[in-house]
Parts: sequence; structure tokens; C-alpha cells
Amino acid sequence: MGMEQYVDGILAGLIGLTLLLGVMVVVLMVRVSRMNKRYRKIVGNSNHESVDDLLMLLQEQSEGLMRASQQQADTIEGIRNTMKKMKAYVAVSRYNAFSQQGSDLSFSVAILDEEKDGVVITGIHSREESYIYAKPVEKGSSSYALSPEEKQVIAQTSAAKFPVSLPSGS
Repeated sequence: MGMEQYVDGILAGLIGLTLLLGVMVVVLMVRVSRMNKRYRKIVGNSNHESVDDLLMLLQEQSEGLMRASQQQADTIEGIRNTMKKMKAYVAVSRYNAFSQQGSDLSFSVAILDEEKDGVVITGIHSREESYIYAKPVEKGSSSYALSPEEKQVIAQTSAAKFPVSLPSGS
């Protein structure tokens, strides 16, 4: 009779343990279901079965995007350097070269780049003749003597704004 008196207690303990294990199984199933939903949300409609495959694909795509971004930055820098040498700063000044005759038929035109390299063209008009001179300009000055009007028109290009402004750096 010794063992029979404990059977009810053992049976009640086993039933309690079974209920506890059943509750734990339900909780774990809910957690697995949530994890499955999150996993499907991460993986999406891709054909990848594992997160590892998906992460490797994303890493490859990220590296490709970084290479493409660097190539674009290099291209933009090349364009920026080319634009510095473009003759985009232009100024024109008309004036009367000989105060005793005519009107403002003489002119000076400066065509320079960002570094003040380019040319200044001057046309001097008089009653009998007209002369046109072209003088090279480097860093805002010339190896040829510049008239006050030529100096003025070169200075006017400094005030001109470049037609296209690009952000510096990338």
C-alpha cells in the first residue's frame, strides 16, 4: 500500500507538468510565428531561402552602388576641372578711343576662364581706319601692354558669375 498512496500525487504532478509544458509549447509557437512573419517581411518575395543568401546579395549590391557612386564622383570632378578651363567669363566695354571724333565705336572684349586665362580683343575705330588687336591673358594679365579699357574689361569678368554653379566636394 505504500506506493498507492503516492500515485494520486504523482499523477497530479504529471498532469501539472503536462499543462505547464503545453502552455510553454503554445508560447513558443506564438514566438515562432512572429519570427516567421518578421523573416518573411525581411526576405520579401525574393527567391532566397536563407537570410545569409539575402545578406550576401545586399552586400554585393551595396558594394556595386558604392563603386558606381565613386565613378560618378570622379566624373563630376573631371567635369568640374574641365569647366574651370572653359571660357565662360565674358565682359564687353564700348568706348570712344579718340575723344575728338565719333562715338562709342571702339570696344574691348575679355573672354576668360575661371583662372583668368584667355584673350582680350580690342577694336579701335577711327575715321580713316579700324584696328583689331588680340592679346593673350594669363592669370588676369598679359605679356603685352594692356590699355586702361582692356584692364577694366578684364576686371569686369571677375564680377561675372559662372552660369552653372556646382556644389563643391562629394
